[in-house]
Amino acid sequence: MAFRELVETRQSLVFNTVLGFLQNREDAEDVTQDVFVKVYEAIQQFKGESALSTWIYRVAVTSALEFLRRKKRKKRFGFLSPLFGEDNQPTLELPDFEHPGVVLDNREKAGMLFKAIEQLPENQRIAFLLNKLEGLSYIEVADIMQTSLSAVESLLHRAKSNLKEILKKQYNLGD
Repeated sequence: MAFRELVETRQSLVFNTVLGFLQNREDAEDVTQDVFVKVYEAIQQFKGESALSTWIYRVAVTSALEFLRRKKRKKRFGFLSPLFGEDNQPTLELPDFEHPGVVLDNREKAGMLFKAIEQLPENQRIAFLLNKLEGLSYIEVADIMQTSLSAVESLLHRAKSNLKEILKKQYNLGD
């Protein structure tokens, strides 16, 4: 009964977090389910050194990243998709998902932002998504990432700078 309550109260938190990383609703649903299976199987190992929600965030982030790594490995051995369309223009595939934390009127801008976020180094991407998309404080992000507050501040600063450069370069946006 207690586990059922845990799932009911934390399900949207886990789903939104995973969706921010995977950018695909179906994949996020599958990984969310896996997260709760892992939580159920490992709940006895939870030592209470951090908040339960922090531990669940860690499991969710780790599971999402593992899913992305597996997907990337599979993709390497699959067929390469063409980089240019029929008219010799670069193809731009926008992520086909809607994240509850995204409050942009223009879906295309949201797609551009998430494509840029994908290009960040892993730790910057994790810190950025947890802070900006999930609305977690720097301290909460530090707990989840098991790092210092100053490291999170640095990661977020570099993530913002990198995103600005990526967006400028790839989408010809002004300052």
